[in-house]
Amino acid sequence: MSSRIVDTSTVRVNPASTGIVVLDGCGIGVFDVVCLADGAARPVPGTEAMKRVEESWDAARQIAATGRVYGRSTGVGANRNEDVPTEAAAGHGLRLLRSHAGAIGAELPARQVRAMLAVRANQLLAGGAGLRPTVVTALCEALENGAYPVVNEYGSVGTGDIAALSQVGLALAGEHPWRRAETSGGLGAGASGGLGATVSGWLGAGASGGQGTGVSGGLGAEASGGLGATVPGGLRAAVSDGLGAEGSGGLGAGGVRASRRGASAQEIGAPEPQPLDNNDALALISSNALTLGQSALALHELRGLIGATQVVAALSLLAVDGSHEAYAAPVHTARPHRGSAEVARIMRELIGAADRPTPPLGRIQDPYGFRCLPQIHGPAHDAADALEAVLAVEINAAAENPLISPEDMAAYHHGGFYQAQLALALDHFRLAITQVARLSTSRLSTLNEPANTRLRPFLADHEAASSGVMILEYAAGAALGDLRAFSAPASLGHAVLSRGVEEQASFASLAARQTLRACDAYRLVVGCELVAAVRALRQRGLRPDPELPVGRALELAESVLDPEPADRPLTDDVTAAAALLDRFTEIWRGSES
Repeated sequence: MSSRIVDTSTVRVNPASTGIVVLDGCGIGVFDVVCLADGAARPVPGTEAMKRVEESWDAARQIAATGRVYGRSTGVGANRNEDVPTEAAAGHGLRLLRSHAGAIGAELPARQVRAMLAVRANQLLAGGAGLRPTVVTALCEALENGAYPVVNEYGSVGTGDIAALSQVGLALAGEHPWRRAETSGGLGAGASGGLGATVSGWLGAGASGGQGTGVSGGLGAEASGGLGATVPGGLRAAVSDGLGAEGSGGLGAGGVRASRRGASAQEIGAPEPQPLDNNDALALISSNALTLGQSALALHELRGLIGATQVVAALSLLAVDGSHEAYAAPVHTARPHRGSAEVARIMRELIGAADRPTPPLGRIQDPYGFRCLPQIHGPAHDAADALEAVLAVEINAAAENPLISPEDMAAYHHGGFYQAQLALALDHFRLAITQVARLSTSRLSTLNEPANTRLRPFLADHEAASSGVMILEYAAGAALGDLRAFSAPASLGHAVLSRGVEEQASFASLAARQTLRACDAYRLVVGCELVAAVRALRQRGLRPDPELPVGRALELAESVLDPEPADRPLTDDVTAAAALLDRFTEIWRGSES
């Protein structure tokens, strides 16, 4: 089965409403990648984009036949000056894939591999690779059918995911195993992180370069009994001939997981083997598609969690009778950082505060966990925007080396694969979210202090010397320790490889893995605060207006969290609270609009 192609020149439709993401090589965004990774939409290559692929393929073969082209008529790395004899050219591509398919470590989850396939297919449609067009349709077919190659974790240092993509290449050639991804739930249901929790430009800012990925605030997912989603407008997709009404292998739903390891390639839904040769191998693997896919998944989840954290902070503010002054409009007009000002505005929306609130009659100033929230959450959102702008470029970039230019009939050798921008943006983002999580632990400490809550220490019950939620400070501190470790800048790494020819490395691949790993630890830190905040509000008998966002958040939390105040294990409470954060993201989105 081959993927059908649609004309993308006039149609722009939300992927969740149609089940389709059109890959056009120039305008897909992070949310599209997440939809494809989760099986919430199927890919369709655009007509104009496929024409670019065909033109690039034809030009590449002509150029390689008449001159020296890196990786096609020569070796790679330190072997770049070694010519490949004409009689050996046909087998050169497979030898290159076999030698480079040496990724090591654990097999990556289906979701991450599918994100990589989606990114790589779209990049190829930008038209600079000079790769045979059937590879694009094969990648789209694999995504549609739920098939994905076995890919191992380690092999990249941020100058191209050549080991992972070589495994993809061997799978496409029929020499490497495939797995099958199964899905559960309805169309638009997300995997971890809540599908739809991310939109481009949380303040309505578009992505750089006119990529068409920016959408206005207030767009995103709606949670209704689960993780259902509505999708931002402006993301590129199309409907044609009823596409999206069907999906092979149960696609069109989220929650991807691996299965049927013993099935044949045909049963799994793998595409027919591709005849890859010297004109295909390097063209396929010259990309950072795995790193970009992982980065998109991590940004999607963490951006939503930052918003959810603000809703938790609003509950904590009510629990300690905190001041609204820190969020007053004049404060942020006087120091107009965009992110901080927007966080303050959203906080006023969440708690129903006035733009110029009346000064409190009690404490003059709250602890930093409340007073400095805009100044810490704001930069985290700004860092998310900066990361998304980089991803918007890279997901749609023809960054292959060499770049095939049909207009010039030239192969340009370059270093466009080097991911300094991405590594630095990921490092910046992790440092910013670690600050947000650390502020959550500060508020947790405040909730345990009777001077702030007018309750017993650690929100304990009436029994003498009860410990209440004391342990949550330790647990949150332990999870925050992991976050601190993950926030170490990966871009400080260094490597000299291939006999000194490649003497730098960005380690963007490590930065992406660290950002993904930060997600679970971050959830647990904020989950600890949510458990304490709800307990404090219950003990004080405080009931915010249910029409306010913070009132709806409390109702939701109380429906999930155990009200028993006696000393008992709190593991299940924190687990439930951490899972609830995706629903809080939607409350935050409503205030964002």
